[in-house]
Amino acid sequence: MDIQLDPARDDLPLMANTSHILVKHYVLDLDVDFESQVIEGTIVLFLEDGNRFKKQNSSIEEACQSESNKACKFGMPEPCHISVTNARTFSSEMDYNDFAICSKGEKDTPDKDGNHDNQEHASGISSSKYCCDTGNRGSEDFVLVLDCCDLSVLKVEEVDVAAVPGMEKFTRSPKLTVVSEELRNQIVRELVTLPADCWREQLDYYACCSQAPGCGELLFDTDSWSLQIRKTGAQTATDFPHAIRIWYKTKPEGRSVTWTSDQSDRPCVYTVGSPINNRALFPCQEPPVAMSTWQATVRAAASYVVLMSGENFAKPTQLWEGCSSWYYYVTMPMPASTFTIAVGCWTEMKLETCSSNDLATERPLSPSEADFRHVGVCSHMEYPCRFQNASAAAQEIIPYRVFAPVCLKGACQETLLRLIPPCLSAAHSVLGTHPFSRLDVLIVPANFPSLGMASPHIMFLSQSILTGRSHLCGTRLCHEIAHAWFGLAIGARDWTEEWLSEGFATHLEDVFWAAAQQLDPREAREQQELRACLRWRRLQDEMRCSPEEMQVLRPSKDKTGHTSNSGASVIKQGLNPEKIFMQVHYLKGYFLLRFLAKRFGDETYFSFLRKFVHTFHGQLILSQDFLQMLLENIPEEKRLELSVENIYQDWLESSGIPKPLQRERRAEAECGLARQVRAEVTKWIQVNRRPRKRKRRVKEEVFEKLLPDQLVLLLEHLLEQKTLSPRTLQSLQRTYHLHDQDAEVRHRWCELIVKHKFTKAYNSVERFLQEDQERSQRDSFTRLLLSWGTRLALTLDIKGGIMSLRKPSARSTVHVLVLLFPRGWSQPGTHKRQILINSLPLWSLPPALDLEWSCSGILSSSAQMIKGI
Repeated sequence: MDIQLDPARDDLPLMANTSHILVKHYVLDLDVDFESQVIEGTIVLFLEDGNRFKKQNSSIEEACQSESNKACKFGMPEPCHISVTNARTFSSEMDYNDFAICSKGEKDTPDKDGNHDNQEHASGISSSKYCCDTGNRGSEDFVLVLDCCDLSVLKVEEVDVAAVPGMEKFTRSPKLTVVSEELRNQIVRELVTLPADCWREQLDYYACCSQAPGCGELLFDTDSWSLQIRKTGAQTATDFPHAIRIWYKTKPEGRSVTWTSDQSDRPCVYTVGSPINNRALFPCQEPPVAMSTWQATVRAAASYVVLMSGENFAKPTQLWEGCSSWYYYVTMPMPASTFTIAVGCWTEMKLETCSSNDLATERPLSPSEADFRHVGVCSHMEYPCRFQNASAAAQEIIPYRVFAPVCLKGACQETLLRLIPPCLSAAHSVLGTHPFSRLDVLIVPANFPSLGMASPHIMFLSQSILTGRSHLCGTRLCHEIAHAWFGLAIGARDWTEEWLSEGFATHLEDVFWAAAQQLDPREAREQQELRACLRWRRLQDEMRCSPEEMQVLRPSKDKTGHTSNSGASVIKQGLNPEKIFMQVHYLKGYFLLRFLAKRFGDETYFSFLRKFVHTFHGQLILSQDFLQMLLENIPEEKRLELSVENIYQDWLESSGIPKPLQRERRAEAECGLARQVRAEVTKWIQVNRRPRKRKRRVKEEVFEKLLPDQLVLLLEHLLEQKTLSPRTLQSLQRTYHLHDQDAEVRHRWCELIVKHKFTKAYNSVERFLQEDQERSQRDSFTRLLLSWGTRLALTLDIKGGIMSLRKPSARSTVHVLVLLFPRGWSQPGTHKRQILINSLPLWSLPPALDLEWSCSGILSSSAQMIKGI
């Protein structure tokens, strides 16, 4: 390889040699076994060598620059089922069960970095180390490098696509009499470049080819981060087989998926958005530039539901008694990191009054929305695109389904199901055409490490959003819906520029939510100002307590988007465990976009944003793509002194709080909703100062009804108070019904409980830790503090993702030993060791930790926290 990895760093390596060869399509054929906690089967890769796709990329860039006015000739795909995909793939030489997993007498053990190597996993093939060329240089064999870890690779073989009936149409010969490597590669080249309107036929051929016999095993080797495949005598990417089949199985400890139990205590498995993405689920090309399509057949016990990133609403096909098969496909090229799967005993949730399909409305575009459909051909690589389909452009609410454990049926019907239609419609009113044709929403298990995660055609949501009023559920739903445009349809070409996804989604969630609630402009502005106030407080904490190098939105600066000659690269801080707590890309990105929208005016800014979406959907971008197009489309009198360079300097390439933002916050008056909160805080401080025994009757305070965001701000202000009496806390709880509020509010309430040792409410903290502890993954201001007055030896008990602390030999859980506090919460001059434990992936925890805390200079405890199962 032509990149050097430092194992002492927290950088994530992307090893695939995408500059030489690209995977254009994956066909997965998998079995899910819950007893062994393994997913096993085959994956067939259809490849295209570098010379061909470089020409295609060049033509795409030219089309993007010229903004051609030619009409798109292809239409919108409809779901279809391919009958051949239920059959198992096969090898021409041996049965799958005959493959050797390990060499005799050897075990698959982790290396010094905790990664698992399969160096001796061969099926009668020598997998000794070899010297080879990953490009087109020299005389050594070409090597295909795939991103891969935590997998047992059993066998790799070339696929004889020429053996599939009808493939002669992809050659110049009416009959395939003499089959050569060159002929097979020609067939694959023609297959992967079929026009978009032939997408059904293309999927059928992919399925048939994936089941074709093998025509020779390929040599392979693995290291900590990659799978390397070569064919003797194939010295260039052009000569290398363009269709290969990999037989493999995952490992129970693999980091791309989590095996756990749902809220009904039924087994399930799902992709968790791991820092290593999907390379422990299947060998793939991880770099974002490796845009591919896929289709997958997944078999599981008949009682399970399989959900996946796919354009079709899959239904189970019974193969034999007790076993069902599910088939999904995607025709829009996407990075392999966006592939998502979930298998469990989910139940589809429906409103009793109407079905989701009735909500998928179509209507003609109104004059005010005419700019949603810009004239011109799409600039992306060819695929069946919704943006050029009139029916799709008019679809305010795409078809959707909601899945959850049956025990959450009531909560889903009460909140989530009623919010999806208005939130989808609001997103359409702001940005226009939905990039994806359908949506599955899944309420994932309690150990899910965030409030939500968006993938193509599927969205994961935490159970935490179902409690309290609709506010938290609505805002999180809007955030994930926004990712359909920013993060999925338009992705970052360099993963270090996360703000292009998270900053946009954070800014748009407020806009979508205001539209979904049908607020008038004044109300919408007031609520958005209040949320800006909360985010400003969080950003200040973030800047005070995080390393400077992790506060930069464009850390690679002029080298952003650059890779090595092979296409391999390194993502800075990609494996840093503290990074999952960081919100800098959300917050600084949000404030930059808010700054631009205020500078240019909402009408001008969002009109541009719709144009930007139409120009760049289906493509990968860098910061300069957005900023250059923005400034080119804004009248000069509104640009003033703004330039790409000074935005880089002030917002993207500097640590700390941007100077324009500091000036804006100093000049900005406090919004009305925040002033109302401040008045309520004053009342509570007065209540807290009153003596327990009053000599004369004092008029009781009358407290205002507050919005959820106002409650969060109120509790954050009260956390700044040195002491609050139990009487005040009890009154606070009773006044606002805090135990019934959403997870954001209850999080702050729990902080107050522990800070002031309000023992009567310890059960609220226990409930929060058990039901909502995953909140901390998305909330970047959390740190673990021990709040207990005596020295204890504690055992960390982890089961089903729920963490609690117990005294040694104690039968019951000790209340309120652990709480997640905001960064920066401590008295001046006190020592606080920052510890990142709660909600970290289990693989990142060492077997034992000796930890010491000092809380507010008063309490001192030490604990040995032992990971348990």
